[in-house]
Amino acid sequence: MIWQFASRYFRAKKSTNAINIIAWVSVSAIAVGVAALIIILSVFNGFEGLVKSLYSSFYPSVKVSPVTGKSLHLTPAQLKQIAGVKGVAHMTEVIEEKAVLRYGDGDQTIAILKGVDSNYNKVAAVDKSIVRGHFDTGDDLAYRAVLGLELEMALGVDVEKSLVPLTVYLPRRNITSVTTPEEALGSGILYPSGSFAIQQDFNSKYVITHIAFMRGVLGMAPDEMSALEIGARPGVNDNDLKASLQQLLGKGYEIQTRYEQNQALYAIMQTEKWAVYVIMSFIMVIAAFNMIGSLYMLVMEKQKDITILKAMGARNSLITRIFLTEGLIIAGIGTLIGFTISIVFCVLQDKYGLIKLEGQSFLVPAYPVSMHLADFVLVSITIIVIGLAASWYPARRAGRQHVALKAT
Repeated sequence: MIWQFASRYFRAKKSTNAINIIAWVSVSAIAVGVAALIIILSVFNGFEGLVKSLYSSFYPSVKVSPVTGKSLHLTPAQLKQIAGVKGVAHMTEVIEEKAVLRYGDGDQTIAILKGVDSNYNKVAAVDKSIVRGHFDTGDDLAYRAVLGLELEMALGVDVEKSLVPLTVYLPRRNITSVTTPEEALGSGILYPSGSFAIQQDFNSKYVITHIAFMRGVLGMAPDEMSALEIGARPGVNDNDLKASLQQLLGKGYEIQTRYEQNQALYAIMQTEKWAVYVIMSFIMVIAAFNMIGSLYMLVMEKQKDITILKAMGARNSLITRIFLTEGLIIAGIGTLIGFTISIVFCVLQDKYGLIKLEGQSFLVPAYPVSMHLADFVLVSITIIVIGLAASWYPARRAGRQHVALKAT
């Protein structure tokens, strides 16, 4: 009965046309707010998915590193046990160290040298991001280097044509005293073979080479490494795999999922998304003032109906619920219209790229979008709360309206 009264009041023609106009203005304001919020959240989801896909091509599903110090030792028996853990697809030994690079007689620059073994591209996907040359870390005859694209440009390297090697300087280990700076550094040469383009942080910092080169220059043992990077099997949860590895290896090793390796980045992205949600919610609260005015005028319009209902025995709570429901109907219609607009826009944006990204340096030509069911649920709950809050005062006033029956 409550919904019947509320829907009839919404559809019925009012004595003053302004009431209808204000009601539909309220619906339109909510529809625009809902559509804008869903679209913005979908754009954030799109960028988040894009960033995660870029980072997943460089970072492994799970990384095993030392709790203290810069290196760890894993025996062949331990590596075999790790490979037998359920969910482990591939693993690769890596050694990372900051190095000074010099190309020919050019300027020097500091980069992160990352030595990898032959399984590296089964765990990461850097070989799929090669833009010049090819992915080749070399062998015992000649060690090679795959550079980030921006680092290649900064050094003036031409990975496709030049035969001039890179000179690499790495800090020696276990040096107690030195008389000249050169004694503290070990050196070697690498021949550029290719360049990759993933993301600026990687492109401007990393050089990938053979792990044997790193062990030789740094004087590391055959079972010594900076970290063990592990690729999970499809469908395996990274947290579950981390728990299994932690149980196997114990507390002497730090094990991080892909999210934990980039926790600061993901936290910033989530914070930005929630900040936008809060701002847009405040905008919808302001838009809800139209609903307050519309319902207040409707209460005045239906004074006679309220008097009759109370004379028939309706309690104040029933009258209040009728006008609360009226507010929910206005909010619900606006929400459905907003959802329709946002879905149509996101589908067209995803398919045709209606709004382009300015500039030529982006990996995608248009704003990426990704609609998530959780966003629709969150927005629906938000609108229900705002609708009830905006309807409360007019509905409460209607419930407390004084009954005045006149005899004729």
